[in-house]
Amino acid sequence: MLIRCLSIFALFFASTVAIAEPAPWYWWVSQLDGTRVCNQTPLGEGWTWEPTPFKDARCRVRL
Repeated sequence: MLIRCLSIFALFFASTVAIAEPAPWYWWVSQLDGTRVCNQTPLGEGWTWEPTPFKDARCRVRL
């Protein structure tokens, strides 16, 4: 019974990992001097993001 439960859990976990995608990249613009940085996560206070998501780390290929 334990092996059956573990195998079901392993199959469920494997299926969720198989459909995972990387986070999108966004342009972040500094409110101080207008510098633009391509990043996946917020850079902190003083930065605003442009809502267009990108697929690559250079913010060239749009989703």
